[in-house]
Amino acid sequence: MKDIIIKCPINQLSYGNISFNILKEIHKLGMTASIFPVSNKVDISVYDKIQSDFMSWLQDSINHRNLHTKRNFPCLNIWHIAGSEQKISDKNILYTFHETDSSTEAELNLCNLYDKTIFSSSFSHEIFKSNGLTNSDYSNPGFDFDFHKNESFKLKNKIHFGIMGKWESRKNTSRIIKLWVKEFGNDNRYQLSCCVNNSFLTEKELEELRKESIDNRDITNINFLPFLEKNSQVKQYLNSIDIDLGGMSGAEGWNLPSFNATCLGAWSIVLNATAHKDWATKDNCILIEPSGKTDIFDGRFFKGEEFNIGCKYDFNDQDFIQAMHLAVNKVKNNIKNTKGQELKDKFTYKKTLENILKHF
Repeated sequence: MKDIIIKCPINQLSYGNISFNILKEIHKLGMTASIFPVSNKVDISVYDKIQSDFMSWLQDSINHRNLHTKRNFPCLNIWHIAGSEQKISDKNILYTFHETDSSTEAELNLCNLYDKTIFSSSFSHEIFKSNGLTNSDYSNPGFDFDFHKNESFKLKNKIHFGIMGKWESRKNTSRIIKLWVKEFGNDNRYQLSCCVNNSFLTEKELEELRKESIDNRDITNINFLPFLEKNSQVKQYLNSIDIDLGGMSGAEGWNLPSFNATCLGAWSIVLNATAHKDWATKDNCILIEPSGKTDIFDGRFFKGEEFNIGCKYDFNDQDFIQAMHLAVNKVKNNIKNTKGQELKDKFTYKKTLENILKHF
């Protein structure tokens, strides 16, 4: 196969990062692509290490997409199930992320429009398969090799915790920060850096969430970072932390920040559920077993309508607190997460793309 049509977001968000890395692998294969960016918007400002030959290929693939598109070319759509109804060619694959433990009739119907729907995790694949979807499979995302280990960013004389990603109820963001403050707040042997934002929330809303998460107190050893606008800044952040807390999300399609942090040698505390089970093990993470499930409805991002309904996984506060102290002991005793660093060779975007293209 030499020609392919791609519909995908090209931006700084998770879908955009994964699309960008898949596009790089398509370019490496020497394929000719017609690229249709979501909403016809392209923002590559976060990717500050782009090779010139890939940049030229990307621009040409976008600029000439309408001339090069043909019905018999296979089309890969990288997007949410909601909004995936429009197709271009006679052969279409949807690559998508799903977080909850349920599927809806609308989701199943849209997935059935495709020759194959490929999920980012085996968890989502099995959920949809068990509910009657017969054309599904999964292909895990990979490690972005623009990131690489660099010990020089570590904080001196402090154990550095981090949490990165969207500020959302399903990710337990406020709860995680509150529990950390309860155990380590104002103890300057420890530091927590929170790089958690949400482009769908106003700055005023985010500021209220930050204040509420620390009970409107002055906490000397916690800092809230703005959105990191360059991958080089993300790399610095990921390399600086010793312990990652973002793995305590209750519903995930992969969890790129925690996965990347683990690949770079941080000890991630991870809820052993949903997509985490594809990459997080007792050898490369500190696993916490779920205590049960709660409704994922939050009235804003999960509204209980046609899409994204069901449950997220819950955990016991004391289990999380104990896990944080276990992680601290690992760092104090200089126990390296070598198994975590091996993940970057097991999960690559080359494999992600290979597992997708075999279905065309």
